[in-house]
Amino acid sequence: MSGYEGFLERTFKLKENNTTIRTEVLAGFTTFMTMAYIIFVNPAILSTTGMNFGAVLVATILASAVGTLIMAFLANYPIAIAPGMGLNAFFAFTIVKQMGYPWEAALAAVFMSGVIFIILTLTKAREAIVNSIPLSLKLAISAGIGLFIALIGLQSAGIVVSNPDTLVKLGNLHQPSVLLAIVGLIITSALVALRIKGALLLGILITTLLGIPLGITKVEGLKILSLPPSLSPTLGAFTRGLGNLLAAGIIPVIFTLTFVDLFDTLGTLIGVSSKAGLLDEKGHLPRAGQALMSDAIATTVGAILGTSTCVAYIESASGVAEGGRTGLTSLVVALLFLASLFFSPLVGMVPAVATAPVLIIVGIFMMEPIMKIDFTNFLEAAPAFLTMAIMPFTYDIAQGIVWGVLAYVFLHLITGQAKKVSLTMWILAVLFLIRFFV
Repeated sequence: MSGYEGFLERTFKLKENNTTIRTEVLAGFTTFMTMAYIIFVNPAILSTTGMNFGAVLVATILASAVGTLIMAFLANYPIAIAPGMGLNAFFAFTIVKQMGYPWEAALAAVFMSGVIFIILTLTKAREAIVNSIPLSLKLAISAGIGLFIALIGLQSAGIVVSNPDTLVKLGNLHQPSVLLAIVGLIITSALVALRIKGALLLGILITTLLGIPLGITKVEGLKILSLPPSLSPTLGAFTRGLGNLLAAGIIPVIFTLTFVDLFDTLGTLIGVSSKAGLLDEKGHLPRAGQALMSDAIATTVGAILGTSTCVAYIESASGVAEGGRTGLTSLVVALLFLASLFFSPLVGMVPAVATAPVLIIVGIFMMEPIMKIDFTNFLEAAPAFLTMAIMPFTYDIAQGIVWGVLAYVFLHLITGQAKKVSLTMWILAVLFLIRFFV
């Protein structure tokens, strides 16, 4: 065993986790390819507030790399971190545009929520929440994320589109991009069924190449290398917004950022870890505190650099599906983020329809834990079902957890089995009710 192989084995415990360097590298590439869209989508959303697009792009990449590196070495989990979709929209369209705060104040709010995350993690409050959630709900969270991520894939492919009367409907299958996504789904599914190593990554690459003659994959005038833009327009800008934190209206903003990030990240950690077989015999997540600290630090650093709240990414499930089991997968993702500072045009060449089939297939993989839920026991089945259903139907992981926890607590209360509910679950239920009605 060479020096670097020995280092990787000691650091990430590859044999103990029944994986190899090759498998972890493939998993890292797959995860990065499915979440690389955030490099361009995040600055596109935040720049609507007046923030500099190039600076936000660099901040997005650096915050993602920092958080994912910490996840790799501190927690040793195959989970990547980046600015969260939904939270960036809340940042831009609610805090800034609707409430009228300057974007610097929004960054200050993100910074404060990051500090709160760090404190909660150091006190092990977040870890206690993770371990207090019943196993049936943890399994349901994994399946719910599977449905959610499949919906994202179907939407990105154009197979499912919005409809004002029925909410959703079948897309136009005659569009070249939709046809390409369907062909990509067939090819990738075949590669998976044939147990081809790296099937998901190979599916993305093949679909991307097939998109060139269709004009879907843009290669005209493509530059391979480019210097990263300046970070100075957003670096440290949050300090100019700290004065706004004294305003009463900003307190609910900080609470909302804290709440959504907390339960989005919890959902992703539990769901992906369940699929990867990382939960122990009690259904607890070892090193949960270290994993939660990773996104807490990423959020704080991201605010300093100039981007919105960072979360654990559900697209990490694509790397897990490829066999990723350790932080080496995350290390590869982080290095690819750093490389994208100079190869961003090449990264941006991959169209959404090329990664959409992978998300759909990962959704299939994520459904496996549902088989371990006892659907003959209504006290377990109803909360689990609500958890799974609410996530895709509300487009919100956190809401799935909220409804699952409330259903679990109140069903046990009204059936006289309240003693089976942990104190932490009771506290969560009260907090969720306060958020709904106060």
